[in-house]
Amino acid sequence: MSETDPRRWKALVFIALAQLMVVLDATIVNIALPSAQEDLGISDGNRQWVITAYALAFGGLLLFGGRIADLWGRKRTFVTGLVGFAAASALGGAATGEGMMLGARALQGVFGALLAPAALSLLAVMFTDAKERAKAFGIYGAIAGGGGAVGLILGGFLTEYLNWRWTFFVNIPFAVVAALGAYFVIREPAGGRNRSPLDIPGVVLSTLGLVALVYGFTRAESDGWSDSVTIGMFVASAVLLAAFVLTEAKVKSPLLPLRVLTERNRGGVYLSLGLAVIAMFGLFLFLTYYLQIVENYSPVKTGFAFLPMIAGMIVGSTQIGARLMTRVPPRLLMGPGFLLAAVGMLLLTQLEVGSSYTGLIMPAQLMLGLGMGTAFMPAMSLATHGVEARDAGVASAMVNTSQQVGGAIGTALLNTIAASATSAYLVDHAAGATNPKLVQAQAMVEGYTSAIWWAVGILVVSAVIAATFIDTGHQGGPAASGDSVDGAEDEVKIPVLAH
Repeated sequence: MSETDPRRWKALVFIALAQLMVVLDATIVNIALPSAQEDLGISDGNRQWVITAYALAFGGLLLFGGRIADLWGRKRTFVTGLVGFAAASALGGAATGEGMMLGARALQGVFGALLAPAALSLLAVMFTDAKERAKAFGIYGAIAGGGGAVGLILGGFLTEYLNWRWTFFVNIPFAVVAALGAYFVIREPAGGRNRSPLDIPGVVLSTLGLVALVYGFTRAESDGWSDSVTIGMFVASAVLLAAFVLTEAKVKSPLLPLRVLTERNRGGVYLSLGLAVIAMFGLFLFLTYYLQIVENYSPVKTGFAFLPMIAGMIVGSTQIGARLMTRVPPRLLMGPGFLLAAVGMLLLTQLEVGSSYTGLIMPAQLMLGLGMGTAFMPAMSLATHGVEARDAGVASAMVNTSQQVGGAIGTALLNTIAASATSAYLVDHAAGATNPKLVQAQAMVEGYTSAIWWAVGILVVSAVIAATFIDTGHQGGPAASGDSVDGAEDEVKIPVLAH
């Protein structure tokens, strides 16, 4: 095991700051979108591309970004990602038209795909002591989970009191501070590089396959599941990703070594986390619309309404997950965590027009936050469970990929379910209604609650996967060295969590 880096806690501050910036960006732009659309003359048909351009570049290039971090060095990749993200944000904030805005969003996605896996893999190789690792991943997990809600608050403030452009410009100080801090403080452990040649067929197949998958779901949301382009995208994605898996099994230096996926604990994390994110993203969307459109909350008030979820996430990650991770097996944190989140989601199926915030929405959010925080924390740590240092970047990229793909699926799938339920309600109740506005609001709430029922089911499935796939013991005690893979005895290992 490499000696412990004395500056690791300072490094964590800058890694966490960068992670917060990337997570904030996922939601902050949603709040600013209506104002930006009006200013730049973006059509209704094209406005989704402001979100989609980022999601496609980020989701499609994550595995490539993770591999670059392993090949090029995590610190260098991390700093490059931060500088590029800041430049792309400046371009977005200064956008004068639709093309410039969409280009800036795609560039943000490209540099985010370098930054995110490098950040998580730096944590994995710098924190080798079990208790310290639990604390570090607790902080990281809280930010990964709660940062999206912080984005809603910040987005509301900036849009309401300054200008939508500040939702882009705000990234620049974050990136500059994190890049300078990382440059001077982070010292990457020696021997963790993977200098094998880049697997170009793997890069092409995985990028195109993931882009087709994310675009298929985005297209389904706007054009329907039976649209020929939607179906074509899903078929293309299945073919490309199948070809990718076959390629990875045969090439000498694969982009994604199948050993990273086939270890049951890591596989269980990627699957359960991806599903849980489907439920989370849907909830952010519906609760934002419910509060702003049905209950007439301002953007700032809507952001603050999400505070209980953030508080729950922070407590779940740092006080429950991090404290218990060294004492109980991860499945006993992740399974019950996802179940508690499902109970919180179940409460929200009772939403009606005029539902009490303190009586229903706040307790539901607290449960959701506590459950997700408790589950996210060991999941982030287990994602690099027993992996060799040379694979840390690509293993970390898989966590981000499962979250990104989960987010795209969640938004499209749950939105489509909500829209169908709303239409059906209007068909049944609109005729002869004395208060059409009330019926419209009731129809929207009916759509949200129908979709939230699905989210409950998805979280229960996440809990079952976590409880059955993940079989490692608690993460305390001496770390065992992993089995050498492919004769790589000279590689520095990330300690395998003790069984």
